[in-house]
Amino acid sequence: MPDVYIPEALIARHFLRDNEATVVSSNERKLLQLIWRNPSISRSEITGHTDLTQQSVHRILDQLADRNIILLGAAKPGLGRGQPSPMLRLNGSHAYACGISVNTDIIGICITDLAGGILGEREVALRELTMHQALQLVKQQVTELQRQNDLAEEDLFGIGFAIAGYHVDGTRHNAPLPLHEWSMIELGPIITDLFDRPAWVINGGKSGAIAESMFGVGRFIRHFAYLSFNYGFGGGVIIDGDLLQGGNGNAGEFSGLYDEVETDRRPALQHLIDRVSSNGVNVPSIHYMRRHFDRNWPGVSDWVEDVTPAYIRLVNAIRATLDPQAIVFGGQIPPSLASMLIERTKIFDRPRYGVHRGGPKLIVSEIASDAAAMGAAILPFRRMFY
Repeated sequence: MPDVYIPEALIARHFLRDNEATVVSSNERKLLQLIWRNPSISRSEITGHTDLTQQSVHRILDQLADRNIILLGAAKPGLGRGQPSPMLRLNGSHAYACGISVNTDIIGICITDLAGGILGEREVALRELTMHQALQLVKQQVTELQRQNDLAEEDLFGIGFAIAGYHVDGTRHNAPLPLHEWSMIELGPIITDLFDRPAWVINGGKSGAIAESMFGVGRFIRHFAYLSFNYGFGGGVIIDGDLLQGGNGNAGEFSGLYDEVETDRRPALQHLIDRVSSNGVNVPSIHYMRRHFDRNWPGVSDWVEDVTPAYIRLVNAIRATLDPQAIVFGGQIPPSLASMLIERTKIFDRPRYGVHRGGPKLIVSEIASDAAAMGAAILPFRRMFY
């Protein structure tokens, strides 16, 4: 294992272009992105979305089809006279990837194919398990999903691994206290040793933002901020469809807005659990709270009122600095709790000449399962294919 972990160097040879160290060329990537964003686009239509000649587009698409990365389907109706043009779609059976999302109380697992089809999802309870024990259980669950879906081991492209906590360097992250054993260590080599595949490691909030960009509002909105409500509080930023990394890999770490006093009043779900528990409601985990949340639990309204000032300042900071089209409420927050925050939103707007400055839509994520695991699963394809 090299001193610097480079997952791209570990990609299986049969996924690479002939005599190259890349999976796809830059022009191939552009066309694959178009196919992802435009399901059932035809070969003749795709030319109008690029600066490539028709001959180049046809040649590239034929090469991708020869490698079984895309499928040329039936002719698309209604395109006028001339030779029928086949519809294009990604070939899900070309490869699949596994996403793993480590939260403070649970590990989410998701397997997706190259076309974005969700092949299976599982969970592993993390409470009182060592990191080694938890990863062995994850491995067992992945193996079972492979067996159930009749997935060949050689078609496993790679692993996306998301963890709560901010990025330090390499594949090291600084996670919350319940994940202290997972913190400040190179996670990439550990996951590669477990699965014998390259592993791309990312912060959980950013992984959720990727899922939202690929499967959620990102299908219609190209610029948005993603708020990830978990044990802590973070997020990610999508600009023109791409994840904003930032100079240190921590763009979207919204908790950094608050000082030591305010940090307890930010909308981190650990503090909500403490509040409702002190009011006699047994909420053993954030995962439990998401599934069984009741906005009428004693302590919920008080907590929402307490965090509202910090929340409002965050929304306005995002609006002023990033100017997104939308702010998406995601992570592990129950939808009705997200709605309670949205209802209390106040925008700091000072109209000039009676004209207001545009602001973002506030949207509750519709991704019902583990968004961070979904984002982690699509991450290897996002990095190397589209």
